[in-house]
Amino acid sequence: MTEGLRLRVPVGHDAARWVTRSRSRQVLFVVHNVTSATRLLDVLPLFRDDLRVQALATCTGSSPFLAGVPELLAAAGLPVLPWEQAKATPVDLVVSASYGGELEQLQGELAVLSHGVGYNKRLSTPDTGHRTPDTGHPSPAPVFGLSPEWLLYNGRPIASATVLSHPEQLARLADACPEAAPTAVLAGDPCYDRALDALPLRDRFRRALGVAPDQRLILVNSTWSPRALFGDGDGDNSGHDSDDGDLLPWLLPRLAAELPADEYRTAAVLHPNIWYGHGPGQVRAWLDRARRAGLTLIPPLDGWRQALIAADCVIGDHGSVTFYAAALGTPVVLGAFADGDLDPDSPVAALGRTAPRLRPYGDLRAQLDRVMERHKPDVYAELASHTTSSPGQSAALLRRAFYRLIGVPEPAAPALLDRLPLPPYEPAERTAPLRVLTRLLGAGPPEIAVTRYADPAHEPVHAAPETETDAAHTVVHEDAQDTGRLRIADVIVRYAPQDDPRVGPPPAWTAEVLDRHPHCALAAYVTGPGHCAARTRDGELVHLTGAPDALGRPDPLDPAAYASALHAWLAGGKSLDEATAAGIVVVTGDTRRQVAVEHAE
Repeated sequence: MTEGLRLRVPVGHDAARWVTRSRSRQVLFVVHNVTSATRLLDVLPLFRDDLRVQALATCTGSSPFLAGVPELLAAAGLPVLPWEQAKATPVDLVVSASYGGELEQLQGELAVLSHGVGYNKRLSTPDTGHRTPDTGHPSPAPVFGLSPEWLLYNGRPIASATVLSHPEQLARLADACPEAAPTAVLAGDPCYDRALDALPLRDRFRRALGVAPDQRLILVNSTWSPRALFGDGDGDNSGHDSDDGDLLPWLLPRLAAELPADEYRTAAVLHPNIWYGHGPGQVRAWLDRARRAGLTLIPPLDGWRQALIAADCVIGDHGSVTFYAAALGTPVVLGAFADGDLDPDSPVAALGRTAPRLRPYGDLRAQLDRVMERHKPDVYAELASHTTSSPGQSAALLRRAFYRLIGVPEPAAPALLDRLPLPPYEPAERTAPLRVLTRLLGAGPPEIAVTRYADPAHEPVHAAPETETDAAHTVVHEDAQDTGRLRIADVIVRYAPQDDPRVGPPPAWTAEVLDRHPHCALAAYVTGPGHCAARTRDGELVHLTGAPDALGRPDPLDPAAYASALHAWLAGGKSLDEATAAGIVVVTGDTRRQVAVEHAE
């Protein structure tokens, strides 16, 4: 990571012989780990189109979380200096989003940004490489980024610019380390600004996750450490309300089992240090059952802000992402909150005193619904105001500060950050068995209420009379992990394009499945949004097509729910001709959907 062949181009002792642009100013981006690198990627576009600037990168090698950094640097496409060469190379500007490593050894004007929402956490051991912490201001647990342990070297500030997003941080900096206060630059929060800019795209982000307008997206978010939501409590329960300090084994199964699949959508955003500390493969393995039940695991670099904007409620903890959610006005419920890890004067600590707490072993759906229904948009307004004192202005403020340190005029073009991209379309595809409760509500046209639960531990029970059911059946994905469940499936489902040569076309697959599984009553082949083909045990093949919305967009409901409604209609002794005559109405929660039922030619 930190060793390797020294670069000869575009920097090095003989670089002048080989470079094409020889008069460029060098800007060195210092990567501590993937977490800090994401903030550096936020500001990298501020040097876009400037032919006077050559960007470089290096990694301090001082972080315990080094996995993922080589891949990230390779994707950025910048020349990467080994750390020893970086320390020996004069540059015009150094930009870091962490105080980790021997930053005082670098030869250039240093600007340090926060890699989260301001400065909140207390860390007992400064991660400063070989730098000896300044002990003139002793503290048993200094606030990371605001205390002398990180800010000073031999009694002097190591940074030329300490970038802050709000005056409240400046007040705490002046109190904790007055020597560094003159270096403070109020320059906003580029991460938050990118999210604010993307708020009008919320509906698109929701559609990318396959979230229907009437669905509620529940986002699970965790920072790293044993006291975080994803943590196991480190042998105590100081961060959790559960008895053993480990909330996750309770939370994940109940998200699937208690939230109807067609009324709620679930996703998870985990801190990069969880991903790269334990390994992406291990994280996916830990969450395998939840993912098969419909939980979407958002990648650690791309898409987390879009998911945050799309969410209706966030189950979180004391990390920056949960605070960003509250600042954006999203209802928040705290599954864990390690108060002792925070500066009590920080905005994140104030969130812990404001947001409601999740009650383990209580009715999960009722708690989440109550948080969303009672949420007032301005409840976190004061906290949001502490995210940045210059909303939407970080690009201009940061570029001004950077070019002042470089010593050249800014480009004439406006300073702009990259806009958040539209994520790929990723609807939930549940391969865990679904228990489906149905009720026939009317016959003219056929109207069927459908409530689906993924992988419930027990038979789902409804408390409200209006949700009483007439019947229940089991839907199993053909790729279910436990193939034995296929033998008891009432409906077997497959998701694939209709021209998929491996399993399609739908007429062939549905006939094959019914022949292979004689106890199955209906085979459903979902070909895309708003459509599936279904074959009955009698051999009838029909197409089920949901009515598009007023703008012509396909129905976002999982078409497998159409198949369950049709199965319930037929299992109730009704005829297929009645369904094809006027179509069927599928009711999920408070939403009614018209579905055409047509005989296949």
